[in-house]
Amino acid sequence: MAEGKINVSVENIFPLIKKFLYSDHEIFLRELVSNATDATLKLKHLTTIGEAKVDYGNPIIEIKVDKEGKKIHIIDQGIGMTEEEVEKYINQVAFSGAEEFLNKYEDGAKDSGIIGHFGLGFYSAFMVADKVEIITKSYTDAPAVHWSCDGSPNFTLKSAEKEDRGTEIILHVADDSTEFLEESRITELLNKYNKFMPIPIKFGMRTETLPKPKDAKEDDPAPTKEVDNIINNPNPAWTKQPADLKEEDYKGFYRELYPMQFEEPLFHIHLNVDYPFNLTGILYFPKLTNDLNVQKDRIQLYQNQVFVTDNVEGIVPEFLTMLRGVIDSPDIPLNVSRSYLQADGAVKKISSYITRKVADKLNSLFKNNREDFEAKWNDIKIVIEYGMLSEDKFFEKADKFALYPTVDGLYYTFDELQEKIKDNQTDKDDKLVILYASDKEAQHSYIEAAKTKGYEVLLLDSPIVSHLMQKLETSKEKISFARVDADHLDNLIKKEDTQISKLSDEEKEKLKADLEATISNKSYTVQLEAMDSDASPFIITEPEFMRRMKEMQQTGGGGMFGMGSMPEMYNLVVNTNHELVNEILNTKTAKKKERLINQSLDLARLSKGLLKGEELTNFIKRSYEMVK
Repeated sequence: MAEGKINVSVENIFPLIKKFLYSDHEIFLRELVSNATDATLKLKHLTTIGEAKVDYGNPIIEIKVDKEGKKIHIIDQGIGMTEEEVEKYINQVAFSGAEEFLNKYEDGAKDSGIIGHFGLGFYSAFMVADKVEIITKSYTDAPAVHWSCDGSPNFTLKSAEKEDRGTEIILHVADDSTEFLEESRITELLNKYNKFMPIPIKFGMRTETLPKPKDAKEDDPAPTKEVDNIINNPNPAWTKQPADLKEEDYKGFYRELYPMQFEEPLFHIHLNVDYPFNLTGILYFPKLTNDLNVQKDRIQLYQNQVFVTDNVEGIVPEFLTMLRGVIDSPDIPLNVSRSYLQADGAVKKISSYITRKVADKLNSLFKNNREDFEAKWNDIKIVIEYGMLSEDKFFEKADKFALYPTVDGLYYTFDELQEKIKDNQTDKDDKLVILYASDKEAQHSYIEAAKTKGYEVLLLDSPIVSHLMQKLETSKEKISFARVDADHLDNLIKKEDTQISKLSDEEKEKLKADLEATISNKSYTVQLEAMDSDASPFIITEPEFMRRMKEMQQTGGGGMFGMGSMPEMYNLVVNTNHELVNEILNTKTAKKKERLINQSLDLARLSKGLLKGEELTNFIKRSYEMVK
């Protein structure tokens, strides 16, 4: 029997482990199961190359909970350790000093791969145990050994009675960690961290129903038997080659990842690259809403099939964090700040690769089945538009497949749209003006007015459309966007359609004076325009620039310009050729003129969705009186 002190560069590392990793103390099981997996895979490699003359068989990792004895057992059938290897890998902790450890964890890192990256994977056991034992036997058939430590630097190492190769870790669970003696808690952790580990993991037994014998009666119960309860899938879909998978395999894996998600994904993207970095994974496009926040943190990051985190910001481009699925890479550094990740060369390459792969997949779907792509557009547009806004490389690629739907349900690429409207929708500066609606119902009258003139009107209703239009206007030549209720829609009227006012200049001045004197709300600027007599008498438009700035402010962009709350500003466009406007001008009774002006203004405000509260109540009351 040998006794000694563990060779560490701090007097007692165990209180440090408890103190600084306590918020992540559940990861002890992940670390220990990972070690067991490594030991098993090492044996597999040695048998493959002929160095280990043993039968590899079908090894498993077994977890046992002894609630009464307050113990957890982690048992593997892997490579095992000799006494010398226990001395080397357990007693001589490869640790560079307490100062580095404290520096690394001064921000209370929550990530879960921390211990293994410091050579402390095994010592995570002391986060939940006040005593840890190792019983291990090497594949070389060297004598088995038994190591024990009570959480101080003191250990004992002696021979052990163990016939089979492999290692058993026994945790004597501390009083403050008894939650881990509950089977439900262990099941939860295994499902979270080890669901796709490459070696089968057994935890308990389950009852399996067998076929009834041929001579069984109808009401005879089916026979059952107890079988090992394997909780993981050692060969998840992302570890396979795309050529070996069918569409149903991808959908099945999606259900495995998200068992409570009942909607099928729209399509998937299989990532598989081994140079200049290693990356595998499957990303899924789910049906998305216009809410940019609720969708995030659904992509799971793995390292060699070990779950690390579902916060992949800094690794996956932000616009793709709304997708779902798995990425697995041993080349992503863990437990470091986001700013470090963003500066890391390997991570930048991985992020760029994922962006390119997604863009290529979208382009392929568009080219191969445009009709299906158009049908899915509303469910995926928020990701594409967000990507165009935030990633320049994606913006360039998206030019081929980004769609611009019309209020009539037609879909154009940008090039197709330009070709469609080039002869009909230019302003006085020969700039192409793209009309759009953001709310088909609320802006119906404006849409109909534009369509009557033969204009194409897009339906752009995502929450970031104002930001995206700004980018399109700066990156494309001689184009501008204008909502159908914008203030310069009249600039698009073709010269041959230009109307001549029926009012003289003197009559216009009098009309404008009457209007400005009656309208108390000074947010409205009166503009007299000669339009078709069938057009509305009063139309409210909003300065496109001011309206867009308000929208950007509401979605978080206003702060970029250092703006406070944007003021309410509207144009009241009065059609001088309308019969009602002529009646307003010629009405002799001041009270009737005031009533006609207010009623016409409120009808325009109602059409614009601006009439609310007390003003709406007064309008309704006035309308009933006029009907009487």
